[in-house]
Amino acid sequence: MERKVTKAVFPVAGLGTRFLPATKSIPKEIMTLVDRPLIQYAIDEARDAGISDFIFVTARGKQSLEDYFDSAPELESSLQAKGKSDLLQELQRTNMDSGAIAYVRQREALGLGHAVWCARRLIGDEPFAVLLPDDVIQGGRSCLRDMVDTHVETGGNVVAAMDVPNDKVSSYGILGVSEDDGTRAKVDRMVEKPSVADAPSSLAVIGRYILTPRVLQNLNRKERGAGNEIQLTDAIAAEINGPDGVYGQRFEGQRFDCGSKAGYLQATVAFGLSRNDLREELADFLSTLDLESVSSTAK
Repeated sequence: MERKVTKAVFPVAGLGTRFLPATKSIPKEIMTLVDRPLIQYAIDEARDAGISDFIFVTARGKQSLEDYFDSAPELESSLQAKGKSDLLQELQRTNMDSGAIAYVRQREALGLGHAVWCARRLIGDEPFAVLLPDDVIQGGRSCLRDMVDTHVETGGNVVAAMDVPNDKVSSYGILGVSEDDGTRAKVDRMVEKPSVADAPSSLAVIGRYILTPRVLQNLNRKERGAGNEIQLTDAIAAEINGPDGVYGQRFEGQRFDCGSKAGYLQATVAFGLSRNDLREELADFLSTLDLESVSSTAK
């Protein structure tokens, strides 16, 4: 009988250099979209998919990320005394029960595969999820929940996938597929950042994974791939012809790459416009922008 997916790994050891100088003092993962940090969106998606154990792969300088999930008794008491029950409820949603969250250190930046491998003792011999907080998905059903359903049905490894324009395939891991019903695809090939000519399709992998213990066994070999790093993609690709197989799961909603400045700004606007309390004022402001004037001011 296939075991439930209850554990999720969040690789958050990166330095966030594309957002310097902001990330000199704060981890990128707690930079906010409107009023919630990036990591909170990933945590909420994982909870919605039935995840109960959260494993953070961190590095030096991430103390404030750990503190974010701790309780804040003085602040909670202040909100309660002032009758701000809505804010208090929102604040308490960020608290994690004792023992629900664990932290392991990635001492060297040796790639995403290595970051996942660092959590191997906490994962054990069971299927698990991996979520990259940089990838934020707005709208539609929970991406990870659909992936868990696919894993339960197939017993295989599942990667979140979306169709991208041909001129963007060289920025992603691209899937070759043998079967595709428009939602779920059976993978027969994975190519990391191919040229347009070499891309087997336009179906790209984004930062959500449901993986079997065999992937951890592959990572145990510590084989170096692109960039002389231990690549998670390589460990997953090794299972394409294995007993479990690999599936690509398309998802509903829009994905934002918040690891880039442009993607982060796009997400901020999109999430702001989705809020009833902000939509009208923000939309009015955007409608008044004179892009030529803004551009000349920026220069």
